[in-house]
Amino acid sequence: MAKSRAKTKQSLSPRQKALVVAKAAAAKKGEDLVILNVSRVTSLTDYFVITHGNSTRQVKAIAEGIRDAITNCGSRPLGTEGERDASWILIDWGEVIAHIFHEPTREFYELEKLWADARRLKYPPKRGTTKKTGATKK
Repeated sequence: MAKSRAKTKQSLSPRQKALVVAKAAAAKKGEDLVILNVSRVTSLTDYFVITHGNSTRQVKAIAEGIRDAITNCGSRPLGTEGERDASWILIDWGEVIAHIFHEPTREFYELEKLWADARRLKYPPKRGTTKKTGATKK
């Protein structure tokens, strides 16, 4: 019996998925990138990745870049909302939800304030952060 030589893609942890999403958003010039670990404050998901673009065209490009990056890692979104209007595109991978806003919409909804009890992960991780979580040491 011949063995398949095709590489199997390893499953990413929720944190790794969040970092892939953040890197893809940054590559498309997503602004004010925030990664929130919401696992201790909701059972909805583990991480939110929040960013914005300065135009609906940029918002769409950021969302497409994120979707492509995660798909290349072997994961498909459970759902996507808001692509037509592009003022707020939400891409749901279960453990990670990406929120890509047009800047005025982000300012209006202020998700970071709504989820203020969540831990923030630095992106890109900086010196003085824990390797395990990326959270700022206190």
